[in-house]
Amino acid sequence: MELCDLTAWQGMDMVSRGEAKVSEILESVLKRIDQVEEKVRSFITLTPDLALRETKRLDEKVGKSEELGRTGGIPLAVKDVLCTKGVRTTCASRILENYIPVYDATVIDKLKREDMVMVGKTNMDEFAMGSSTENSSFGPTSNPWDLTTVPGGSSGGSAAAVAAGEAMWSLGSDTGGSIRQPASFCGVVGMKPTYGLVSRYGLVAFASSLDQVGPITKDVRDCALLMSILAGHDPLDSTSLPGEPPDYLSSLREDIRGLKLGVPEELWGEGLAPGVRACVESALRLLEELGAMVEFTSLPSLKYALSAYYIIAPAEASSNLARYDGVRYGYRSEESEDVMEMYSRTRARGFGQEVKRRIMLGTYALSAGYYEAYYGQAQKIRTLIVRDFQSAFQRFDLLVSPTSPTTAFKLGEKVDDPLSMYLSDVCTIPVNLAGIPAISIPCGLDQGMPVGIQFIGKALDEATVLRAAYSLERALDRRFLPPLIAEAGES
Repeated sequence: MELCDLTAWQGMDMVSRGEAKVSEILESVLKRIDQVEEKVRSFITLTPDLALRETKRLDEKVGKSEELGRTGGIPLAVKDVLCTKGVRTTCASRILENYIPVYDATVIDKLKREDMVMVGKTNMDEFAMGSSTENSSFGPTSNPWDLTTVPGGSSGGSAAAVAAGEAMWSLGSDTGGSIRQPASFCGVVGMKPTYGLVSRYGLVAFASSLDQVGPITKDVRDCALLMSILAGHDPLDSTSLPGEPPDYLSSLREDIRGLKLGVPEELWGEGLAPGVRACVESALRLLEELGAMVEFTSLPSLKYALSAYYIIAPAEASSNLARYDGVRYGYRSEESEDVMEMYSRTRARGFGQEVKRRIMLGTYALSAGYYEAYYGQAQKIRTLIVRDFQSAFQRFDLLVSPTSPTTAFKLGEKVDDPLSMYLSDVCTIPVNLAGIPAISIPCGLDQGMPVGIQFIGKALDEATVLRAAYSLERALDRRFLPPLIAEAGES
């Protein structure tokens, strides 16, 4: 196994014991990128020179017996929806193809203060709108487990990079499952935090009441470590929650005896692939053997979650994307005779088809005469979903479900069937509408492709979510490594 295939905490341990240099770990990651990036296409922008300069500084720091920050200089990839000062941020859209931010997102600033080494900005669905990373203006990303399949979306590049060893951990964003679904498809760990726990300042907005930044990692311990860095109040974000978060690493103990786990029937029915069902059932039995109590339950409003989401999210997208008009920044059509034609041509050429579809859906839902019939009703359903979760958490410590009803599907299989594509997020969307935390960890393979199980917690109870995920991960006692890693090692 190469250095790039270690978890982040294992890499830090080797550096602390003098068994490896920070620069040697980066060299292993850059070598893997050279070997597989042409096949996987995880990145939009690579930053090797920036990373090499930073690791040189950190090796000098270690040489002076100075302590490294909490990221330990371990190579990290960043979804290209987060602003990075001096490094272009495209959101996988032609309209921002040459946009270079003059500031860092708060999460990037926090990581830099902990000695982050960024290897690049990862591919994604344009403006985070999609479930397969096929909506990128820079081409699709492939799943390292099977290059003919999708890595999930919209954080598909971040998940694929971690799975393939092109980064040892990464950042994604999750609006309706965009961290957890690709984590499930790529056999890695992905967490969506409580809404407001992690700052959204510098995250390019898709749907402001739903978006959250979170980690994608190789194991739960790495996830807890990144969460401990990312979480916390930010005065620059008006939706940021007050107070200091706990040290999530301290919650990682292998003891879930007496924990009450509910399995929502609404996330366990039609459309669930037999192989996915079998893997998750096996994981539930293992959780019972570990001492947890597992019981099926009902949250009736969840069956309306998908419909409500695809009113609320496009409505917010319609509002947020109105700023891309060719006037202040980004792409501008130069073939226009007046300002209205410039607006029209800029947006027609700058936005992809899925983004246009959602802008039109959202604008229609917010239009006079339809607002209450669509957006108003969707918000009422959202309230019912919040109440159903609150009621369930009076009986259960956590809820458990498959992360996605299927494993990764073929590239091109669903691009012309938006409804089928949207259904791949049916298990993750309710969590975003309720603003609560959830994590996906790999729990098995179905015909050689990873299956994810999702733990859902009450607001600000990331500690219990991480504890249950960690206990199951340790009990499964295996790392899910794609065949691409073995092939890279032979080349």
